[in-house]
Amino acid sequence: MAGFRAFLKSGHTPTLFAAFFYLAFSFVIWVMNGAMAPFISEQFHLTAAQKGTLLSIPIVAGAIMRFPLGLLAQYVGRKTATLVELSLITMTMSFGYFFVQTYDDLLKMALLLGVAGASFGVAMSLGSGWYPPKYKGLAMGLVGAGNAGTAIAALVAPPLAQAYGWQTVYGFAAIASLVPILVVALMAKEPPDRDEHASMKEHLACLLEGDGWVFSLIYVVTFGGFIGLATFLPTYYYDQFGVSKVQAGQLTMLAALMGAVVRVFGGWISDHWGGVNTLTVVLVVVAFALVGVGLSSSSLALTTLLLIVCFAALGAGNGALFQLVPLRWPTSTAVAGSMIGEIGALGGGMVPTLMGQAKQNVNSFLPGFVAMAVFSLLMLVVMRKMQVRWTRTWAEKGGRARV
Repeated sequence: MAGFRAFLKSGHTPTLFAAFFYLAFSFVIWVMNGAMAPFISEQFHLTAAQKGTLLSIPIVAGAIMRFPLGLLAQYVGRKTATLVELSLITMTMSFGYFFVQTYDDLLKMALLLGVAGASFGVAMSLGSGWYPPKYKGLAMGLVGAGNAGTAIAALVAPPLAQAYGWQTVYGFAAIASLVPILVVALMAKEPPDRDEHASMKEHLACLLEGDGWVFSLIYVVTFGGFIGLATFLPTYYYDQFGVSKVQAGQLTMLAALMGAVVRVFGGWISDHWGGVNTLTVVLVVVAFALVGVGLSSSSLALTTLLLIVCFAALGAGNGALFQLVPLRWPTSTAVAGSMIGEIGALGGGMVPTLMGQAKQNVNSFLPGFVAMAVFSLLMLVVMRKMQVRWTRTWAEKGGRARV
């Protein structure tokens, strides 16, 4: 407890809270179509492939928009960039409420939702910028817990959609966006640290190294799996088990919340045990849990239990990977982390599409879960091979920081 008090005193707590609140609200918006997918698909009579496309677009768009928002933050400041993005979210929600009438309009709305997914890098930098290096990991972990917004969306959006209509939820969100705007405007202060200014060439330099690709592809499993599955699960529960639309959201919330909470502990565990060791367990658990989910499609209780285990592992994996990033790229952590995060989110956009195609072509979601599990195990093999060199050059055994 004394250590946590020292952490709080070392930085600016109101800015830390504002960054967390901003990220949590952004995640609510980012996965909103996923939370309301059963309502939307019922009205427009969507095929499994159309559902997958609709749910994938916001994730991919969010990944692509991360770099422009990060670039904007370099020139106008992180707080100002945050307020610009929140204003764009307000306009996006207003578009959804007033102008979405057809499936083509929905696809445009899905593209606009990507602006919310661009928030991650700026939020992390804003929240951790006040803290000294020894506390930046904890600060980023606390801000990163804002991905609990996926659970909030799954819990809140379906009941509102059932009571007032799914399109009205966009209107509620437009009004609600004024709250994070006020929180950031009144509580956040531009951090005193010098944010890393980097060109596109410098960002891409990370991917010219083998380590950059390994880290990025592992993040496809952990963060990509988290955001992709969180977006897809309301549809899966509704289509596979015939639960109500509201119950589908509640069951999704249980898994998503577990992933968000455990992310904070993933970094802490990795500091003591090593990020490579933690990721080894994570990738094995994720693979077996996903295959178990695919095989337990007749049991709602077992599916939910396995998904909670899977999301807990994914959350721990997100924290573990970003324990390793500053060890590997100590002088360009933000740049490397931004690029890795972008690739990870892009990979997450493939998940709903993969599931939709599996269902439409073979009338089963099992191949989709198996494909994700195989990819997880493949990344485990690659990481274990690479870690031999890692522990000789920049990390202690198991992926701990060198003293």
